[in-house]
Amino acid sequence: MPKITFVSADGSERKTVDAAVGTTVMENAIKNMVPGIEAECGGACACATCHVYVDPEWVEATGSPDPMEEDMLDFAFELRPTSRLSCQIKVSDELDGLVVQVPERQA
Repeated sequence: MPKITFVSADGSERKTVDAAVGTTVMENAIKNMVPGIEAECGGACACATCHVYVDPEWVEATGSPDPMEEDMLDFAFELRPTSRLSCQIKVSDELDGLVVQVPERQA
């Protein structure tokens, strides 16, 4: 089962969780009560409250946001080049070890 590590906004805390293939990074954050992931729309890509920063080493593996996700990212707090909505990152075996950081606050 792939593992995902969530890093707190200030970098002081790390939480590694087991993630089922086919789920999303957001679903695993909610299931494991990762602080800072609100997911108000439940994963419908209709808000920006599951915003994360993908670790630079994982940007290529997670892919680029599609146009709908890019539109929603416009509402994210402190957008960065590695910003993604965690509801749009599907877990696969290739993402075993993925590291994402939670922003200081959500939109």
